[in-house]
Amino acid sequence: MKGLKKLALATAVAAVPFAAQADLKALDDSTMGNVTGQAGVTIELETRVSIGEFTYTDEGTFAVSGIELGGSTASGLASAAAAPTAGNLLDRLSIDIDVEDDGDAIIHVASLDEDASGNPVPIDWGISVDSMSLRGNGGENTTLVSGMKAWGLLGALDIRVDTDDVSGYANTGTLMLDVAFDVRQMDFEVDFLAVGITGMSITGAAADGDAIDFTVLDKADPANASEVAQDARMRALGAAGFAIARLDVYKGDSLYASTQANPKTEVLRVDVKDVLLDVNIAETRIGGTNIGTIGIDNLHISDTRLAVYGH
Repeated sequence: MKGLKKLALATAVAAVPFAAQADLKALDDSTMGNVTGQAGVTIELETRVSIGEFTYTDEGTFAVSGIELGGSTASGLASAAAAPTAGNLLDRLSIDIDVEDDGDAIIHVASLDEDASGNPVPIDWGISVDSMSLRGNGGENTTLVSGMKAWGLLGALDIRVDTDDVSGYANTGTLMLDVAFDVRQMDFEVDFLAVGITGMSITGAAADGDAIDFTVLDKADPANASEVAQDARMRALGAAGFAIARLDVYKGDSLYASTQANPKTEVLRVDVKDVLLDVNIAETRIGGTNIGTIGIDNLHISDTRLAVYGH
């Protein structure tokens, strides 16, 4: 992780036209240590991604086919045209990258557009998936989900790579993910259960006017001003009506390694610090018949830990 500063400098040099590099000289460690207070890098992005099929094969295969990711109208849902900057492209993205004095990498993804008050306009996104299925080697095939379409808005995606060592492993760190988002509409069929979902939405817990104590999102070390500011940012986005998800991803040991005879070490660890949102489903069909609406109000998931490894 401590090499990130050197990597950032080398990348910047490579971006300069070759003619301008003729007199550049390599900087020694002492000189590089004095290069501080720089402005960082901003990347503007627009894209659309199509994947014919993604597969995971163990003995049998799990396959996701016909994936389209782009702007809201890439979902194929008519309602997506109501997005602030509706279109087929995932666009108007600004990606700011900074490396702090302690080596931490900070990445902020936000919109280039602003409203009349100078606040960023949320980024519209859309996705469609033809099918998710299980396949056996003898020709067996089960369609789990088909016709999935969804669109929504992204309020913020903030990524921090913290260089502090984790769980006694040297030269490691933590990938911290903070996401503020909503899903305006999601439709899909769960074919093998004869269940259909239309008009599913995921919104912030405060989007329906509920008074929410967003101090539950405060997880920062009080001595770290940058992390304290990030907690305040997440509280503000939650109050603005976005669903919030905050995760830490790192290398560690299995959850109960200290009490296991043969513990798993160096596994993928995921800590769910907070997920705070509402879920509503306009139409739930079983066997082709609508059985009514479903709502989950003020869902809060916290203090949740996962250890992931092969077997």
